[in-house]
Order: sequence, then structure tokens, then C-alpha cells
Amino acid sequence: MIRTYPLRRAGVDDVGVEFQDAVLRPLAGRLCLVDGVVGVTLGGSRARGTHTAESDYDLGVYYRGALDTDGLTALAQKWAGAGASATRTGEWGPWVDGGAWLSYDGRAVDWLYRDLDRVASVWQDSQQGVYGLHAQTGHPFGFADFAYAGELASAVILVDPSGQLAEFRTAMQHYPDALRDALVRRGLWEAEFVTALARKAIPRADTTYVAGCLFRAVCLCAHALHAHARRWLISEKGAAAAAGALPNAPADFGARAHAVLGRLGTTPDELTAALTLAEQLVADTRDACPLT
Repeated sequence: MIRTYPLRRAGVDDVGVEFQDAVLRPLAGRLCLVDGVVGVTLGGSRARGTHTAESDYDLGVYYRGALDTDGLTALAQKWAGAGASATRTGEWGPWVDGGAWLSYDGRAVDWLYRDLDRVASVWQDSQQGVYGLHAQTGHPFGFADFAYAGELASAVILVDPSGQLAEFRTAMQHYPDALRDALVRRGLWEAEFVTALARKAIPRADTTYVAGCLFRAVCLCAHALHAHARRWLISEKGAAAAAGALPNAPADFGARAHAVLGRLGTTPDELTAALTLAEQLVADTRDACPLT
């Protein structure tokens, strides 16, 4: 069973809780009146209880079928001012989809579209150990499609008239065994493979290529560690530190991961030293993720 999170950390941004109840929940109710919207969640660090006073409020706008984005723009303008707007679906790319960047009372409030039929399809695949890491602007490692399940599993449901979000959220509290196995086996195989590729670029002192390989290797290790611990990892942002905090992580994983990428250098000797650190990190991650 994965962790569940409180709405906030004790002592952090107490005024934000009032904002959630007094402003965001009524807004969520109005969003659900727009054609296509089936429910609204509070996600991100605000839902996980890891936020600071400056953190944005991320609202997951879940929809099915055709989404009335003109209606969403009208609501955005009424709520956040005449200059506000909402995108068309797909305008932010195939996986992030679309939404709005808004400001209200000095607070950043983001609307993020999520097609619930697509979420359901990804969830079904995840239970079979099928997943993809997709090219997506803003995600240099790639958008992990199973992040849809992780988002909903850790979200706070604000409005859910039909109960569909609650049903999915309950199911997603269990990390699929098949996905765990796939992310550990396939992910660590690839991590070993890309470090081998990086070694071939060292004689050319191709720091850019080596950096790309080792960034991917570190992220693959972070995903494997989260999967082995049955914890959802939603983004590459903060992934190394989050993995290092897991009980199954190799000693000093986060610091070692940052050291790999922070000390690459530009000469073959410097790159060899960084790659040796990366290879050891991958090997230690494999040892920390036994599968029966």
C-alpha cells in the first residue's frame, strides 16, 4: 500500500488551508458546471503536504468526452480577470494536455486538464505492467504515463458529483505488482545499458552525450526505487532526493546522484570518474531492489 498524504504539513501555510476551503472548493463546484468536467482535485505539493507558502495550487480538471474550453475561459475571466484564458485540449502537448495559469488574490492557481478515459486506460495498462515514457515539453526525462495514477492517488478530491474520481483514487492506493516488476527489471536494464553507451563517448570527451545518458540512468534508478517501495513517482523534479528518502534506497542515494551529474567535467579522465560513480549507483540500486 502506498503512502497517503494529509492536506498540509502542520505549521506550514495555515492561511492556505482557508484559501482552499473558502475559494478553491467553490471554484471546483463552478468548474463542474462546465460541459465535460466530471470532477476536480487539488494535486501537487499542496495535496501531498510538502508545500511551502509560495507553492502553486494545482487543480486537476478531470473531463470525459468533449470539454467546453470556451466555457472554461469564460469562467477563468470571471474568476481571475479579463486577461485570463484556458487552453484548448491538447494545446500543452499530448500528455500534459492543457489548462490555465491563473492568479487570484496574489496566489498562483493552475488548472490542469486530465481526460478521465485516458487515465482509466493508463491505469488498466499499469496493472498489466505496461507503461510508456513519452516525449513532452517540460519533461526532459519523458512523461511517465503512470503518473496519471500517481496524481490521482495522492490528490485531494474537491468535487466529485458522480463518485468516479473517488472510485479510481481508492483503487490507485495499491501500486500494481506488474508495474513494480516492470519498472525495476526494464528500468535497471536500461540504466545499465545507457551507462555502457556513455562509456563509448568518453574518448571523444562528448560531455553533452554523457550527461544525457547519466541523467537518464539516475532517473531510471529513482523510478525503480519508488516502484520497489510501491510509491508513486510523478515527475523527474526532485526525483533523486525523493528516492534517497525511501527506506530501501542505497546509502546517500540523493547526494551520490547529484554528484554524478554535478562533477562531469570535460576531459576523458573527469568523465570516466563520473561514469564510475554512476555505474556503482546503478549496481547499488539493483542490489536494493530484489524481486522474487
